[in-house]
Amino acid sequence: MGGSGSKSKGVWPFSGNGAGGEAASDGTEQSVTRLKASRNATPFVFTRRSSLYYDEDGDLAHEFYEETVVTKNGRKKSKLKRIQKNLIPQGMVKLDHPCIHVDFPIIICEV
Repeated sequence: MGGSGSKSKGVWPFSGNGAGGEAASDGTEQSVTRLKASRNATPFVFTRRSSLYYDEDGDLAHEFYEETVVTKNGRKKSKLKRIQKNLIPQGMVKLDHPCIHVDFPIIICEV
């Protein structure tokens, strides 16, 4: 339902062995040391997929609408029709400030 977590199974990018349950029994200092020593994976995210699209004219937006005129009983009424065809996704966007990865296994601040 959330959709923001990692979908891959068996691969844990921030630990050395691929299982997430063992890090809790090792202690925080050991898991941080293992994180630094085992892989070159960084806990930061520098890019993300954009939710914006380009249309045929080169305009950039989340959604595009076209105004259509509907005649009903002799009266003209204008409606907005959503355009969903011929849209090109913007692609990957560099973030201004790096974010921490969703699957980062260490508690940073405990309240």
